[in-house]
Amino acid sequence: MVLGILVNTDRHPGELIGIARAAVSRGHEVVIFAMDSGTKLLAGPVFAELCGLKGITAGFCDYNAKALKISTEGLPRELARGSQYDNAVMVSRADRIIVL
Repeated sequence: MVLGILVNTDRHPGELIGIARAAVSRGHEVVIFAMDSGTKLLAGPVFAELCGLKGITAGFCDYNAKALKISTEGLPRELARGSQYDNAVMVSRADRIIVL
């Protein structure tokens, strides 16, 4: 199963990590896309931790990050800088979607 996680707030970093880790530990693929205030999580350790795990792919809306003046320097190479097109691709690939 492919689990999509849309992160559009910065209020649930612990839940994001917990859900993603639980899903990959059960053999599921996880696709994460951060947008709006969810891009604020780029400033912390959340995405660096998740991008290092096998079975997880992640990206963020570059437009939203720039609009919120979120620094994207030093982000993991595996973290895809994208647009709402990437969100649409995630939704079409995922068997289930969670919004945080």
